[in-house]
Amino acid sequence: MDSDRLLFLVCLLLGWSCLFGQRTVGLVVTDTSGTAIPDTEIFVAETARLFTTDAGGRAAVALPATGPATLTVFAIGFATRQVAVTGEEASLRLELQPLSLNLSSVTIVAEARRREALTRLRAVEGTAIYAGRKTEVVSLDALTVNLATNQARQIYGEVSGLNIYENDDAGLQLNIGGRGLDPSRSASFNTRQNGYDISADVLGYPESYYTPPAEALARIEVVRGAASLQYGTQFGGLVNFVFREPERTRQFVVNSRQTVGSNGLFTSFNSLSGQTGPVGYYGFYNYKRGDGFRPNSGFQSHNAFLHLDFAPAFLPNTRIAAEYTYLDYLAQQPGGLTDAQFYRDPFSSNRERNWFAVDWQLYNLKVEHRFSVRTNFSLNVFGLDAGRRAVGFRTNRVSQTEDLTAPRDLLIGRFRNYGAEARILHRYRIGQQEAIALLGTKVYRANNAAIQGPGTAEGDADFSLATDRFPSYPNQSDFTFPNRNVAVFGEHIFYLTDRFSVTPGARFEYIRTESRGSYRRFDFDLAGNPIREETFTDDRVFERNLLLLGVGLSYRHSEGLEAFANVSENYRSVTFNDIRTVNPSFQIDPNIRDESGYTLDAGLRGRKGRWSYTANTFAIRYGNRLGEVLTPEVRTNADGQEVETGRIVRRRGNIGAAFLYGLESLVEWRLLDPATAADGSQPYALTLFANTSLTDSRYTDSEIAGVAGNRVEFIPRLNLKTGLRFGYGNLLGSLQYSYLSRQYTDASNAEQDRADNQSGIVGSIPAYGVADLSLSYRWRFLTLESGINNLMNESYFTRRATGYPGPGIIPSAPRTFYLTLALQLPGGAR
Repeated sequence: MDSDRLLFLVCLLLGWSCLFGQRTVGLVVTDTSGTAIPDTEIFVAETARLFTTDAGGRAAVALPATGPATLTVFAIGFATRQVAVTGEEASLRLELQPLSLNLSSVTIVAEARRREALTRLRAVEGTAIYAGRKTEVVSLDALTVNLATNQARQIYGEVSGLNIYENDDAGLQLNIGGRGLDPSRSASFNTRQNGYDISADVLGYPESYYTPPAEALARIEVVRGAASLQYGTQFGGLVNFVFREPERTRQFVVNSRQTVGSNGLFTSFNSLSGQTGPVGYYGFYNYKRGDGFRPNSGFQSHNAFLHLDFAPAFLPNTRIAAEYTYLDYLAQQPGGLTDAQFYRDPFSSNRERNWFAVDWQLYNLKVEHRFSVRTNFSLNVFGLDAGRRAVGFRTNRVSQTEDLTAPRDLLIGRFRNYGAEARILHRYRIGQQEAIALLGTKVYRANNAAIQGPGTAEGDADFSLATDRFPSYPNQSDFTFPNRNVAVFGEHIFYLTDRFSVTPGARFEYIRTESRGSYRRFDFDLAGNPIREETFTDDRVFERNLLLLGVGLSYRHSEGLEAFANVSENYRSVTFNDIRTVNPSFQIDPNIRDESGYTLDAGLRGRKGRWSYTANTFAIRYGNRLGEVLTPEVRTNADGQEVETGRIVRRRGNIGAAFLYGLESLVEWRLLDPATAADGSQPYALTLFANTSLTDSRYTDSEIAGVAGNRVEFIPRLNLKTGLRFGYGNLLGSLQYSYLSRQYTDASNAEQDRADNQSGIVGSIPAYGVADLSLSYRWRFLTLESGINNLMNESYFTRRATGYPGPGIIPSAPRTFYLTLALQLPGGAR
């Protein structure tokens, strides 16, 4: 099997020799004073190729062999310029005008529309290759949405096929999944910030407890399943949060955004950015607090970030950047509801002592070096020192009245990891045709610790162990989880013509996960008294060597139409951290195994006149898919034998093989577009969009009775987000409607029972639809934003939690309002 795949890769890498001519023009980009502008991007429309100037403002730009070419020139702080190259020029010199900060309202809207036109990643970005991939870019400046609370269904409104858990009304955590993946803490995506990992442990515990504030972001990059070759093995792909860059043309710029909203919401976001000599900087502090929309759901968070970069004179063509991120938040959790409780009062709470806390510290050092106009290198060295603590009363009988004298279940997790990722990208020629090669490696080590035991019986946010007071508490364990990972990956773009490219790639992974620790088990008599206590050690080592292959195809018929396709293998490791946590709401299969499979995409994207569109099909094949199913409870008796207790519980393990497929589309119609009016006579803007995902799925094989042929969980057959963005001068707005059809939450496809007054864990999630309205008005340096989320005040839920923040149904927020006052104060020009 390995030899066949290696032969396939070698053939793709070496078998292409169909070469076509092209011409090259030398370009020098300067400002109006003649000073060179480095890092300027030149986009060639006819070939969809991107080039970047070096430290001297120079770039060698490859053009089609014959005919005219259109160059679009981008540089931060300068007005975009478009140039038509018609002759056989050997060199060109271009001047860019500084971008005025006192733009008219029409110019502001027009610039936003130009940014919005680039809604996907280019074939090459920095030291990364995206040719032939399905990529989506969310430009935050082009949206009028509720940024203060990270309102995910608005922010990701045009990202196809995302299923979103809504746990709170503050956006403390992002919970997204796509194409049948569990949305819980976005664990099926590789989540990154400015290109480096931010989850708890990429392999051992890939959950994102930290989500960057949307007010600090320039864009969000989403790359689907074929991202596995460059960024890791996850089925979901990549989500990369890209922060705003330092303001290069100013010594400092102050931004301040103050927001108030329903349920006592207050957020304060304040940032400082600028360039002083060779040092660029960007930093922010974000504070949030609120009472929540249910009793016992207050929260408070502190989030800070600092970025420093400089280009040392003694290291030409080199930029060094250092970043530090800090997050600390505490939230009370009102618990879950049964179906009967939800339909009686969706905003009630019967849990008073449940608390959740997160502390997160991220470090990163990045070095970028340009060896030449054709060779770029980047190195990220990153680390995480973080933890999460949860304490509360969580029984699988959700309707049970809380015993205020009983100990609470306490979970403490510490995450300490570090790693380095290096990439080198080289452009060269095979004959007369350009080729692009990428080679990278990643080294990663983690050492997690997990403690479970009795918490105190009090009602405050006390996360200390109370073993001395409750020595016979049944759920007790203490484990460490050392993980090691070494990966080597490579991709290569072969341009067979100026319009058609093939991008094969491979990734080799060495993964070693360990489990070291012990857990205690107690047997009780019928009166609930402990009669036997045992301590078990559980030390395990699991090593894997993986080779993942993939290939992408891209054909650009014209500037406005591109066809793409890709297929890549995927893999997701089972974590000992998941296995060892004791949860009364479900059991873990002790023979749980890794998932493996592949992802395939094929589609069209482009624009014509006022229309832009993307349409693609996808298919995902899962082997050993992880999931949950209703099954008789099994326990080990005193003789070491497994016996059924007579209870029905949810069991988590490898359900079987599954196949998912569907159609995703995004259509956008710019009915009124001020960017098309050269004289600025059109102050109106109106854009309509429809983001539609149709998905079907089946378990094709399973050893569990009654599963084969069932639909896969977390997949609504219809996932629709549609709406309009509108504007007049400095007044902008958006109206969006989101609809998801019914979806199952377990592999047995258990239907909802509205009369259930016991668990709330079992059953489907009914269809729901939600509307959101947002408005923004800008006057000089002030901006006023307001809006209504859940405009029609729908009562609905998106999640049945089996653990925290439940268990049970987690209701979504009712109608809420917000009001934001933002100001921007620019300092002196450099």
